[in-house]
Amino acid sequence: LDSLSRNNLNVHVYDKVRVEPSDVSFKHAIDFMSNLHSSVGLDAVVALGGGSTIDTAKAANLYTCHPPPDGDFYTYVNPVVGKGRPIPGPLLPLIAVPTTAGTGSETTGVAIFDDIPSKSKTGIAHRRLKPFLGVIDPQNTAAIPPEVAKYSGLDVLCHSIESYTALPYNERPKPQSPLHRPAYQGSNPISDVWSLHALRTAAKHLSQAVRHPENVEARSEMLLAAAAAGVGFGNAGVHLCHGMSYPVASQVKSYVPPGYDGVDHPLVPHGHSVIVNAPSVFRYTGRAAPERHLECARILAAARGDRGTRGTLDGMTKGSNFLSSPDDAGK
Repeated sequence: LDSLSRNNLNVHVYDKVRVEPSDVSFKHAIDFMSNLHSSVGLDAVVALGGGSTIDTAKAANLYTCHPPPDGDFYTYVNPVVGKGRPIPGPLLPLIAVPTTAGTGSETTGVAIFDDIPSKSKTGIAHRRLKPFLGVIDPQNTAAIPPEVAKYSGLDVLCHSIESYTALPYNERPKPQSPLHRPAYQGSNPISDVWSLHALRTAAKHLSQAVRHPENVEARSEMLLAAAAAGVGFGNAGVHLCHGMSYPVASQVKSYVPPGYDGVDHPLVPHGHSVIVNAPSVFRYTGRAAPERHLECARILAAARGDRGTRGTLDGMTKGSNFLSSPDDAGK
């Protein structure tokens, strides 16, 4: 902040971001930014933090630039919780600086939140939400606890596999117009490149990044994997692991995970709520695209040095658990 001030940049700080944002926390950030923009005018937004921070910045930017005419918060929220209206115009430039290696939110047009009234998890998805610039620096992940690094990294694995095994773009219904084209297009030749690169990178480096945070190379590679997976699933989309994670995360009553000291509310980390369903999901979806699932299985099994399961779907479901995951998330 001092450096920015010395360079004649006026900065206004919002530091009330909720870990795993909700509709209430989104609205609080929206009110802050809207009032500020009305009074002094803003030129850009910088989001410094994990996925919760970047997603909150996306939402605040959207509703500040394009407040719904009827004041309905759910105007842009995905159906069936919201109306899913397209974003009508450009937003302020958003610069995303991730401090975790997981969500890939610095590359995507998605903002996820817990909707308290419906007790569900949903989001806003549109290409205009994508940050103008992402700044990826491993020094920004040097201090994160191992549990945070683990669950963030497991999210990368699921982003990669789900986007690679998503329903292909040419098997999806056409939108009624280009304006209604969804953010997620289905797996396609371009997203495949990013998704497989992210999977290979995360499978190779996640364990080291968690167990040895001093390993700068491992943390660097995980940041790149998260961004690459974000490009992949940001175009292709994800499927059942993430879809099934929403009831897991939204129904939590009292669980506070280890390593999340200072969090003042119960939560299941996003990566935990996603990975817990992954083995069952991939056993189920494997029949729909066996070659793609086998490719993912080979990558994960190779990272484990597991010659016995290389090339099998069992290799993928075992690979998804190569880091232990607590079994008490339902508390």
